[in-house]
Amino acid sequence: MTATPAREAPAVTSSAVERVRDAYARIDEVDRPEVWITLRDQDDAIEAAAAIDARVAAGETLPLAGATLAVKDNIHVGGLPTTAGCPAFAETPAHSAAAVSDLVEAGAVVIGKTSLDQFATGLTGTRSPHGPVRDARRPDYVSGGSSSGSAVAVALGIADLALATDTAGSGRVPAAFQGIVGIKPTRGLVSLAGVVPACRSFDCVSLFAPTLEAAERAFALVARPRTDDTLARRWPRDAPLGIQPPFDLAIPSEDALDALSSAAQLAFADAAARLAGAGATLVTVDISPLLEAGRLLYGGAFVAERYAAVGAFARAHPEAMDPIVAEILGEAGELSAHQLVADTERLDTLRARVGRELAGTAALLLPTAPAQPTIAAVAAAPRDANDALGIYTTATNLLDLCAVSVPAGTADGGCFGVSVLGRAFADRVCADIARMLADGAAGGRVHPARAGPEAVPLLVVGAHLSGQPLNGQLTAAGAVLEGSVQTSPEYRLHRLDTDPPKPGLVRVARGGAEVAGELWLLSPAALGDFLAVLPRPMALTQVLLSDGRDVVGFTCEAAAIDGAPDITAHGGWRAYLASAAASSP
Repeated sequence: MTATPAREAPAVTSSAVERVRDAYARIDEVDRPEVWITLRDQDDAIEAAAAIDARVAAGETLPLAGATLAVKDNIHVGGLPTTAGCPAFAETPAHSAAAVSDLVEAGAVVIGKTSLDQFATGLTGTRSPHGPVRDARRPDYVSGGSSSGSAVAVALGIADLALATDTAGSGRVPAAFQGIVGIKPTRGLVSLAGVVPACRSFDCVSLFAPTLEAAERAFALVARPRTDDTLARRWPRDAPLGIQPPFDLAIPSEDALDALSSAAQLAFADAAARLAGAGATLVTVDISPLLEAGRLLYGGAFVAERYAAVGAFARAHPEAMDPIVAEILGEAGELSAHQLVADTERLDTLRARVGRELAGTAALLLPTAPAQPTIAAVAAAPRDANDALGIYTTATNLLDLCAVSVPAGTADGGCFGVSVLGRAFADRVCADIARMLADGAAGGRVHPARAGPEAVPLLVVGAHLSGQPLNGQLTAAGAVLEGSVQTSPEYRLHRLDTDPPKPGLVRVARGGAEVAGELWLLSPAALGDFLAVLPRPMALTQVLLSDGRDVVGFTCEAAAIDGAPDITAHGGWRAYLASAAASSP
């Protein structure tokens, strides 16, 4: 059998109906029935798309208007069966999961429910009564699981977006093998309401898309607090808004990459080198505590959560179970409470060790998976093959980390991916670093439609400008640059006698001019820290910009400009410094 070529996601068209029709035509074209457990009736999907077109025509702004959406079949879609990869488990919910509802309200159209490793227990995409989901390009190879169908639907150009879940790496391993982007958010940022649990404490809703931009746009829509999820978490007020070079990036030692082939090692080294070229300082760390923590998810007592979720069903319906999944659940049901307590204590110790290793670094770069096996190889050693796939992913949720998996070239004839892992709520930091690989762009600039905590704009006009002596105070506080701006023509700029030299911005009743500056975004906590240590004569007050916005900005006390040279005519601090440098002997 020849491989079905993957292709880019469908181009945006003027009509949601056209995009949905294109998706169903692509389904017929690729002939991959194993991707779907339930395919939505085409006429029903077209009707939903027509409603979206009508909303857009009426003037409504829908950020995902007509985007085709695939949903992993352990996530509820109202009116479609949820089987979790087990037909005997099927139920048809009246309402969709929170994440599905958010994307549909934004204009996405659900195409169908996708195949998965049964009860989301696995990383191969082969543990299903419906048969294995094959790689989009090489049908003899596994697609990666458990979110196999969702990843392949995106890779084949059927779905613009896909919802998945990620407990042990299911939102990242398939992304790496299929050459797409997978976002695994900080636990609790995306509601689990309407999701069949696997390991409830460590489950995450994740997202697949062909590009990081598309994945982030969807993440921004679903990352919001929900009252119907007891595990929901809010962005803290000090969550970082992003990062820009220079920064320290942790990478594993060479011996921690022994599981990779020589080609995969070269691909990983190339990804690290590209980030170094973009301004990252690579810091080698010991990831052995992270790897040990990962082994606790399946090899320790935490797997008891899987039994708590569906163990009773599995015992009552042995004929309906995938043999490997049944074996795992059976073992999980025999675990004792004291084992769970002991493993919890061990995890606390490992979490502290990982924290010490990563201290001072912005994130950790890892291969997403070591190698992509064939379907036959997995069949020959199903549990060993599965364990190997998760070596770099299974610890992430146990350690309360977030992650983004992005394509990073090829290795051994298939796609190779790397993951950027960050501390809880450092999702935007990970996205910025991943963007340097995915899009070839520098991080730190504000990206449209990004999920994140509240951001406060701060105008800087002097020593905190990019490249100036105090700019590091901003970047160290997790601030990100929105761009260059001008004040309204109501301000004067004076050179103050300070160390380091800086200007003072004051508002005047008459005779003002526009002054050049930069607008940075900070978390509320970071802005408060700035205010607490701000030296005289500087102040933080409201400043009116030329575009009509009122923002917080650096100004100075009126008394400080007495006798200070007026440099307004230069238009800004940088222009003044350039002029002064040119005129000095």
